[in-house]
Amino acid sequence: MLYYIFRFLDQFGISGSHLWSYISFRALLAMILALGISAWFGEHFIKYLKRKQITETQRDKKLDPWGVNKIGVPSMGGIIIIVALLVPVLLLGRLRNVYLLLMIVTTVWLGFLGGMDDFIKIFKHDKEGLKGKYKIVGQVSIGLIVGLVLWLSPDVKANLNLEVQKQGSEVVVKHEKKAEKTLKTTIPFVKNHNLDYSEVVGFLGKYKTAAGWILFVVMTIFVVTAVSNGANLNDGMDGMCAGNSAIIGVALGILAYVSSHIEYASYLNIMYIPGSQELVVFFCAFIGALIGFLWYNAYPAQVFMGDTGSLTIGGIIAVGAIVIHKELLLPILCGIFFVESLSVIVQVYYYKLGKRRGVKQRIFKRTPIHDNFRTEDSSLDPDCKYLMKKPHSVIHESKITIRFWIITILLAAFAIITLKIR
Repeated sequence: MLYYIFRFLDQFGISGSHLWSYISFRALLAMILALGISAWFGEHFIKYLKRKQITETQRDKKLDPWGVNKIGVPSMGGIIIIVALLVPVLLLGRLRNVYLLLMIVTTVWLGFLGGMDDFIKIFKHDKEGLKGKYKIVGQVSIGLIVGLVLWLSPDVKANLNLEVQKQGSEVVVKHEKKAEKTLKTTIPFVKNHNLDYSEVVGFLGKYKTAAGWILFVVMTIFVVTAVSNGANLNDGMDGMCAGNSAIIGVALGILAYVSSHIEYASYLNIMYIPGSQELVVFFCAFIGALIGFLWYNAYPAQVFMGDTGSLTIGGIIAVGAIVIHKELLLPILCGIFFVESLSVIVQVYYYKLGKRRGVKQRIFKRTPIHDNFRTEDSSLDPDCKYLMKKPHSVIHESKITIRFWIITILLAAFAIITLKIR
């Protein structure tokens, strides 16, 4: 909104109005504004939640072995993140940009879905919340919408990166002059090669392009669903999900910036994606909103984000990576989310495997994996066999959280340098 106002004023030579054309200015301003809104609005919203008794009502005491009672802590704090994110984006972003619109729609859609889940848990006193099938339908739907828009929108284009051999051994990376729709995406570690979805289904001959787009849409649905669920599972300790997601947001903001800058894209030998610079504004606002939320969510938490926040955060990360053709980097970048999800899957599978043979068995003391580090041996089922009982002593929640942050920082740095390793 403000972008268009100041661009109009710039036509009349009004001093300072040209600043709004710089992506760095708008992005940093969005971060500052989002952090300020999150901190200010968060304080008042937490008081409102307490007055209306929108709080945590059901919690396993084994999860809090440090004597801190978290029953009664306000929930649905994800609304703070969403408000603090959307306000700067609407004020400072170019709202005609298809990528920015997709991010806004994803935020609102998954925010509503998570809000419904939290509403049922709190007001209906149903610990399970929204039924799993409805949650999956909501995640699949937004994945389908994003995939179809990226397929059908004429504004979604990229300039493919090409290597040109000059005289001698010098190799220069150039980009095709004309931006066009592409089914290619970046593969980490592999030099001079982008995965082409249409080539995966090349056996279909003349139908391979259409089949490639269908495969891309299916991939989009899978990535959005997987990452949003991974973020949801990671939201189990004070500051855990917000901190990890802010770090991932920094990495995605950097990747969006280099993808939107033709010189940096050439240097890194990646696709140049016109218009993706608006994602830098979005991710800077995303980072600011999460840091502001951490003011209240750090241990001991004054508010929980709930599914309203965690599902939204995961969806934002997934869609952002897909838009800049970096979805194959997500297993590295979101390694913590991936391990959290994997720990739950293998735990359930291993338990069911033993149940068929009449044996009570588990791999970890508790899942998701972060709960394994704060579960006391004395609280374990004596009739159950555990493959992993380490650590035997309980690690404090804040230490687990910070260690997970450190791992995510390393993974984010590694995800970025994989582009140069290529």
